[in-house]
Amino acid sequence: MEAWEASKNALENVLEASSGERILIVCDKEKAEVGEAFATGALDLGLNSRLIILQASKEPRTEIPERLQKILTQKSDIYINLLRGNREETPFRIKLIKTETQDHKARLGHCPGVTVDMLTEGALALTPEEHKSMQGHAEQLIRTLEDTVTVDIRSPAGTNLTLSVKNREFITDTKLDRKTMKWMNLPTGEVFAAPVEDSLNGKLVCDMAVGGIGKLRKPMEVTAKKGRVESVTSEDNDHLRRVKETFATDDWSDVVGEFAFGINSKARFVQEFLEAEKMLGTIHVAFGENTDMPGGKNQSKNHMDLLVSNPTVTVTKENGEKLTILHNGRFQV
Repeated sequence: MEAWEASKNALENVLEASSGERILIVCDKEKAEVGEAFATGALDLGLNSRLIILQASKEPRTEIPERLQKILTQKSDIYINLLRGNREETPFRIKLIKTETQDHKARLGHCPGVTVDMLTEGALALTPEEHKSMQGHAEQLIRTLEDTVTVDIRSPAGTNLTLSVKNREFITDTKLDRKTMKWMNLPTGEVFAAPVEDSLNGKLVCDMAVGGIGKLRKPMEVTAKKGRVESVTSEDNDHLRRVKETFATDDWSDVVGEFAFGINSKARFVQEFLEAEKMLGTIHVAFGENTDMPGGKNQSKNHMDLLVSNPTVTVTKENGEKLTILHNGRFQV
């Protein structure tokens, strides 16, 4: 698929872009080719388009650049963030998201780590029909998960976790929610919820990838009690150091923030976590910020996801019914 065509399909089928609307595309210099693809797709839809290329920065950004801050005062209907996905810039990206969406009117496609390859071959290379099919899968899964109280997660690598989503709604990033105007990642491909903050207990063995780091060389084992990380171990000292640094960002950064199912059949296990976390039949658990999710109370400056392969996920409903959603990475419903 042509990159501009995939961009156009995402704008039209996910963000519901229509002719005459204003779109601001914020792009890192190294993502300029992706930015041009989105600009071309936007122009083909008749959008009033503006592409901003951020100056290269050797040091991790912590604040929104002054020039961009001024541009953001001129409101747009749609924002697209095409940024590098390094862990160290997560606080900057969270600040940017909150600035763009503070009026709860603008739509945002947030893409840390996006590549041209995602548009031509991967999780963003979707036709309108494929977008609609994935949206239908998401809606069916959300209906199945209604009235869920507890979630039990196990995996062959050793994950043995429980968490509560009582009174926490499952939502999807595959389509726009006009009621909440929740921003979404591109590529899309998740059904997720904000767990009750003190409910996560057990062992999480991340055997695939970590957000902001990418593919792991060795598994990462996280033990949690009452929602908070108790210990982290790995034979990879560099990855272990980076994860521990993230968990130490602030008082909320080691508290559970998200539980999610991956549902994008075109998503691949690539280095960029943005795509890997959407892989069909995976789950990920995140720690940190979640105030933009229904019921979420985690106000961290950071957010880090840990991806698990071949999970078995069993949920318990309010009436006591137990239902297996995933068995060894295969959906049962």
